[in-house]
Amino acid sequence: MIAYVCAHRSLVFLHRIVGGFRWKSSFRSPPLLSAVPVRPLIDEQICITGRFLPPHYPVTVHAQMHSEEGDLWEAFAHYNTKADGTVNLTRDHSVGGSYLGCEPMGLFWSQHPAPGSREGVRLKKQNVETPFVTLMSLLEGHVSPSEERSTELAATTIERWYMAPGVRRIEIRQDGLVATLFLPPGPGPFPAMLDLWGFGGGLIEYRAALFTSRGYASMSLAYKDHKDLPGPRKTMNVGDSYFRSAFQLLQNHHQVCADRVGIIGLSFGAYLTLRTATQTGINPACLICINGPVGSNVKLLDAEGRTETSDCEKKYWWYDNQGHVTFRDASFPGNLDPGSKVKIEKITCPVLYISSEDDLSIAVTENAKLIEETLSAAGKSQLFTYLSYPGAGHLIEPPYSPNSRVSLWSVKPEKMICRWGGNLACHAAAQEDAWKKILSFMEHQLIA
Repeated sequence: MIAYVCAHRSLVFLHRIVGGFRWKSSFRSPPLLSAVPVRPLIDEQICITGRFLPPHYPVTVHAQMHSEEGDLWEAFAHYNTKADGTVNLTRDHSVGGSYLGCEPMGLFWSQHPAPGSREGVRLKKQNVETPFVTLMSLLEGHVSPSEERSTELAATTIERWYMAPGVRRIEIRQDGLVATLFLPPGPGPFPAMLDLWGFGGGLIEYRAALFTSRGYASMSLAYKDHKDLPGPRKTMNVGDSYFRSAFQLLQNHHQVCADRVGIIGLSFGAYLTLRTATQTGINPACLICINGPVGSNVKLLDAEGRTETSDCEKKYWWYDNQGHVTFRDASFPGNLDPGSKVKIEKITCPVLYISSEDDLSIAVTENAKLIEETLSAAGKSQLFTYLSYPGAGHLIEPPYSPNSRVSLWSVKPEKMICRWGGNLACHAAAQEDAWKKILSFMEHQLIA
């Protein structure tokens, strides 16, 4: 990754030299493209500015970045300079390209795989100890990056991080647990979050790393499809005791405030969040559920909550004319395995439920309604906070992340592309607002 960053910086240096010579003959100062800050956290807004340009001049700002898998992601936007020869993305409106209007971070959230990329690509950070490196280019005229002839006027690079300086990353392989713990700088004790992702499995660290960059201890937990978990990898072979042990390990850490530990989950992870919170002896300070069901849409193998994928849920799947699958109908409360449903009335802490109205994977509105009605019937309506976002899809990520409306779900035994939903601009707005609301909720429940 160091070589990769250096290569980008060398490329930008060369671009600046070429751009300078190209413009010296016509203008007093060569065009300049700047970004502030140049090494922000992923959730920080960046001010991108072009200067020393002719007035009322058409330009294109182009962003491109390679994922860790080697796929090229890109976005571009058309602007017209002001009378003073500047363009400022926090002030000015895009008149064409990947997005329209005044969108300071549009060149990040509108990124998409470049033409010719693999099918079903989704952008996910694997190594949180390295940044996403984006090359920004200022091009002459209103052009498309696919056009062979486009004159580059200036360029710069931006390194966007999930881990702030001083954050510690600790691998956990203890008592059968597979997790990664992140701790902020200093002795603590810190409020903390247990982070659970969806049924796709693996150990996904970037949200936990970002929480810790904002001052919380955070532990991302793997529960399926990881080489260090009991096999087979495509089934869930851990149960309630596994999640109880994880919560208690985090709670008992000497740098964690034991009475200020919450749980967050996306999709199937939201179900596990609710299920874990109702276990005897588990008393989380708060729960955050993002687009998740109240039960499992596959039959439980035992009372511990272990599941396996079976054909019983496939009757609820449906495919579009491109062969992409939608799982949504399987998660309607009436279609869930009755034995798997969480006893919502047992919840004793505040719950923030985030719902995307264009979610094609989970029937979120129906599940949220059931949670709200159950808590209300138990005299606990004050515990429930509900956020709903029109046009947003299933994969609510940290802000400014590109949305994958579809992505590869599995390769074996057959290739499967899953539909997640989400209108590009609406989804981006939802992610930005939801992140602010999540951090505010955590501060109120875990710090205030």
